[in-house]
Amino acid sequence: MRILKRIWVHLVVLAKSRQNRWDLPGWLIRRPLIAAANGLYETALLLSGRAPTELKLLAGIKAAMLTHCEFCIDISDTLGRHEGFSDEKLIALVNYRDSDQFTHLEKLCIQFAEEMSRTPAIISDGLREELLTHLTKGQLMEIAAEIAWENQRGRLNQGLGIRPLNTAGGTVCLIPQPGIRSGANDSVA
Repeated sequence: MRILKRIWVHLVVLAKSRQNRWDLPGWLIRRPLIAAANGLYETALLLSGRAPTELKLLAGIKAAMLTHCEFCIDISDTLGRHEGFSDEKLIALVNYRDSDQFTHLEKLCIQFAEEMSRTPAIISDGLREELLTHLTKGQLMEIAAEIAWENQRGRLNQGLGIRPLNTAGGTVCLIPQPGIRSGANDSVA
């Protein structure tokens, strides 16, 4: 049931797009094999339902913030709202360590997203071990795949100049300040 809800929410969010709908497809159509591979990976992530959706979304939103991909932030922000995240919770992602908006496990997943999104991506053994006290290996695999893919999306979209779809529709959007790529220094526009 949770997977069907995720599919439905993704369709609703994409239907809300107000502009730039054809930026990404316009690029992907030029390389059909890459388009197909992207579609398969997106589908695999969407159909993976072992890890809690909220954890995958929080980690994905933080990764999108760190790659500064406005397209990714716009969609992730809107998906988070459909999952029940408040503006306060989304804004708290900027300084999540000091926020009471997140559970201990959520903070660990957000930290995991930060560490995976760095260059080089060095994950402390202590963090991985602590996550595995709360999650199964399959759940951690899903969260790691979500973060890695969000980084791929963000970097591809940035490289091609893909613009946001404006699915957030004027609500608070988590676009970081230009030139800053540290999780502790992200800000909200």
